[in-house]
Parts: sequence; structure tokens; C-alpha cells
Amino acid sequence: MLEVIVSVGIFALLGGAIVEVFLVSWRGNAIIWEQLSTQNEGRKATQDFSKELREASASSIGAYAVESAASAQIIFYSNIDSDSFVERVRYFVASSTLKKGVIKPKGNPLTYNSSTESITAIANDIANGATSVFSYYDGSFTGAEGPLSGAIDVTKIRVVKMSLKLEENPNLSPVPFYIEIKVMIRNLKDN
Repeated sequence: MLEVIVSVGIFALLGGAIVEVFLVSWRGNAIIWEQLSTQNEGRKATQDFSKELREASASSIGAYAVESAASAQIIFYSNIDSDSFVERVRYFVASSTLKKGVIKPKGNPLTYNSSTESITAIANDIANGATSVFSYYDGSFTGAEGPLSGAIDVTKIRVVKMSLKLEENPNLSPVPFYIEIKVMIRNLKDN
């Protein structure tokens, strides 16, 4: 009888240890997948932003390439599809989500009607807090200067930095994912 009790006890300890190892690996797997998903989302957002902003140009109705510049929003004009019209592109943060709004010019004469803006979510779980998502630099930027401050004169912008801090679950993930990119607007280059 004593041997049976000892055997059952050892079996219970081994079973408990196996279950604990399984649970720990399951949680670790969830953290890894969450981190990979967040990294992919951040990389895709910065790649798309870079490609579109780099090609910014005057609008189809002649407006300047950059319409508006703020710490959590930028509006510019770029031909992001294969047609001959230049779209109005707006990247902005709303309730911890980076979104992109696109307006195609329509009508005769052409106009950019804000009621036709198509908005899509680009990246979720933005946790920048007080840190600016967008920073702006003038033509003298070599890498060491600080960003333009105060009310931004859009005609001086030559380089835009997008900085994202992404964290899906602060209680689960070990560290947030930081990604940033600096984009020189080719059509505004003056040096």
C-alpha cells in the first residue's frame, strides 16, 4: 500500500511539472507571437508611409505638397496608386491607432472633398504618450539638428520623422516595440 501511495505521489508531481512546463511555454509563445505581430505592423506602417511621403508632390489642383504638419498628423499630396491623379493623404493618430485617410480628386474642376475620405487603420496599440509621432526638419538637416518647433511652416519641411511606440498588451509583453523612420521628400529637395 505504501508503494502505491508513493507511486501515485511521484506520478502526481511529474504530471504537475509537465502541466506547468506546458503552461509556461504557452504563455511564452503568446508573448513571442504578439511581439512578432506588433513588429510586422510597425514595419509595414513605416514602409508605406516612407514610400508615399518620399513621392509627395503638388496636388492635382496645384496645392503645395505638404498641406498640414502637426505632432500627431500630417497631410500631404502623393500619387499613391496607378492613376494620373495625385491623392490627398492624411496620416493621423486617433485613440491609439495610426490611421490613413485618402481623398481622390473628383469633379470638373477637380476638388478634394473631405466627405469622400477613405480611412483605414494602419497600426494599432500606439503608446507614444507625450512623444510626437511626427517630427519635421528643414533643408539644413544633417542628422544632428533638432526638429522644427512651434507652428510648423510647411514650406520649410524637407525631412519628416515618424516615431512609433507599439505595445499591444503592457501587462503581457516584456518591452514595447519602437520603430522610427526619417523620410526626405524628393520633390522638395533643395540641396
